[in-house]
Amino acid sequence: MARDPADRDSFGCERVMFWQDAGEIPDVPNAPTAKTLAEYAYDKVKVPTTEIDLKPRTKSTVNAPTWAWLDKGTFHEVKVRAELPNTGLWAETTAEPIALHLDPGTEYAQTYPASGACGINADGSTGTPYVRGDSDRTPPCGIRYLKATDGTPYRLRASITWQITWQGSGGTGGDLPDGTFETTQDMTVQEIQSINR
Repeated sequence: MARDPADRDSFGCERVMFWQDAGEIPDVPNAPTAKTLAEYAYDKVKVPTTEIDLKPRTKSTVNAPTWAWLDKGTFHEVKVRAELPNTGLWAETTAEPIALHLDPGTEYAQTYPASGACGINADGSTGTPYVRGDSDRTPPCGIRYLKATDGTPYRLRASITWQITWQGSGGTGGDLPDGTFETTQDMTVQEIQSINR
């Protein structure tokens, strides 16, 4: 039996130890449940590192779009299962990526879409890879910087939100808190000078 800090009676010496048949869950307060196992599995979820593809990679130009995307192979759900052996008690936690959010690191920028939240495509990818000739197009996921950096690069932040749910024995299940994981990188923005004659 587990001690519960909110229950003074759980610290009584006569209640701390008791016998229980193997393979059965005791019918006492604080006994393990499927949700207990789901929360344990939640702590063990390891999601892929947030690494987005950018074009251009680290140096952009004022008013020229920077494309951002994630390949479908990187963007996949992660499952962790926990069970109590020989009891039939189990839970499986699933983390599913639901959005990539871009923060350009300056107010002098526009994000695409305007919210900065790039949705997931039908194939599990996000955004569209840049191909030659796309420089004049608006990216479905990306940034347009409006002002050049002045010696100090902008800190571009890309974060992936993971929706986390669980299901377990006895038809149990539900939601757990979403997780957000981010990465940052320096972006230098230059201004191209033109001469009119």
